[in-house]
Amino acid sequence: MSSAEYPPLERTIDLPDMIAYAGATWDWHRLHYDQAYLAARGLDRPVVDGQVFGAYLAIALREWFGPDAEITKLSFRFKNLVFAGETIRCHGTLRDLKDRHAVVDLRVEVADDGRVAVAPAEATVRLP
Repeated sequence: MSSAEYPPLERTIDLPDMIAYAGATWDWHRLHYDQAYLAARGLDRPVVDGQVFGAYLAIALREWFGPDAEITKLSFRFKNLVFAGETIRCHGTLRDLKDRHAVVDLRVEVADDGRVAVAPAEATVRLP
């Protein structure tokens, strides 16, 4: 079986998005919103919560495989910080398809400079 590349999912993560995600997950770490806290650590913008990348990868998988597909496994590792206002791009390549289960290699990069935010990453999706 040859691998297939899926169209990238691209999203800009603005501060209001980060605040909404923090409220939904109860993650109010100051790294994600407090300018004084950030400045004391040499950062000029809030840092995107790393778990949000799992949400965006899940959105990408649902777009690629459809709403009836079931994500049975999703794992990823952070590589670099992503900051408020940056645009991310989620990529996926089909590695294997067997018995209605797709294994997909994933990565997230920052669109502006190509910085890899998340990799390695992979998912298994059960197809309808």
